[in-house]
Amino acid sequence: MDQIMIKHMETVRDITLNTLGKIKEERADIIPQGFTNNIRWNLGHIAFVQEKIVFGISGGTPELPAEYKDLFRAGTSPSDWGEHVPSLSEIRAVLQDQTNRIKAFIPEHYHEDLKQPFTNSAGITFNTVGETFLFSFFHEAMHLETIKQIHKAIKREEAAV
Repeated sequence: MDQIMIKHMETVRDITLNTLGKIKEERADIIPQGFTNNIRWNLGHIAFVQEKIVFGISGGTPELPAEYKDLFRAGTSPSDWGEHVPSLSEIRAVLQDQTNRIKAFIPEHYHEDLKQPFTNSAGITFNTVGETFLFSFFHEAMHLETIKQIHKAIKREEAAV
């Protein structure tokens, strides 16, 4: 069963990386009308949250660049960013490395209880490492859909000009 879940994570991440590959760097920071964040923020947010809920909450060792917390945690905004934000290729490398680290970490820890239950902002409480890992697929898919919608909106806005 654990291998099926790892395969599912790889599938979701491959879809994310394939979508990222279709995004031009100059479109990554556009916030179309009706949206509050951009494509770059959503991709960085996927990496940040995955790291937090798979490694941080479980007692593992988070390894994201330090600036990801300030740039991509919930409640942050690209309008607050300074000069240095990671490029799409840097975010891609983080997502790929993260996938490999999760594949090494999860099999040994999947069935472990969290040191203390974790309740997310939606009010969902997780008790095991596996529960947080499974939720991360849902979270990534939600933001992947947002990325696709932002990209479509950018194309529509460009076509209207």
